[in-house]
Amino acid sequence: MSRAFTREDDSESALADIGERPVSQHRNIVTPEGLAAIDAELHRLRAELGMAEGAASRERIATVSRDLRYWNSRRETAEVSVPEPDSPVLRFGMTVTIEDDADNRNTWRIVGEDEADAAHGTISHVSPMALALFGKSVGDLATVNGKEWEIVAMEAGQD
Repeated sequence: MSRAFTREDDSESALADIGERPVSQHRNIVTPEGLAAIDAELHRLRAELGMAEGAASRERIATVSRDLRYWNSRRETAEVSVPEPDSPVLRFGMTVTIEDDADNRNTWRIVGEDEADAAHGTISHVSPMALALFGKSVGDLATVNGKEWEIVAMEAGQD
């Protein structure tokens, strides 16, 4: 067996090891901005696939194709949700400010899983914090990981 043949087999098995991106089993609820971000990512990946094909980069083609399958799946299952502006209780898409007994405050917008980035003020609608807060109003308490938080403000609009 020649070495070139062995390397080709190794390369093929490396491509097979890329694997699929896991898709959440939760409903794919998104904000209008989240849907626009999915569309933008699909557009970017399609352009990147064209470049990878032009360069005949099999590894890049495989990676981009995998990502395209993921984002196409997310686009097909996306359910846009916009909160009612006068909702008396916390719902998906709303921004909430919570405070603990030590006056620590956090403000988050509750968004879809692919949109969530706590460092930038967004949390997933399936996160423990969001689940504990849903359906509550200003003044209500929510407990997460043994710590109690009070809802001090909420609004339907984006920050």
